[in-house]
Amino acid sequence: MGILDFLKRRSEPTATVAKERLRIIVAQERSTRGGPDYLPLLRNELLEVIKKYVNVDLEAINIALEHDSGHEVLELSVALPEEKPAAKA
Repeated sequence: MGILDFLKRRSEPTATVAKERLRIIVAQERSTRGGPDYLPLLRNELLEVIKKYVNVDLEAINIALEHDSGHEVLELSVALPEEKPAAKA
């Protein structure tokens, strides 16, 4: 009966295997994507606010999310245009 027991051996339920595979896929996606889902929306809103107050080229704005010793740091860098000297009257 050893051979029949071997053929009838029970495997893990399919749902458990699928759940573990999904966890692996989600973890891999998060690690390769590198940023939270809200970052593109936050970037667009920050750009709109900056453009409201300063006439700046979009290429002069850099937004980055960095991981530093267990903390996430949002870095915003804006190269402001040079002010022209006021005309003498």
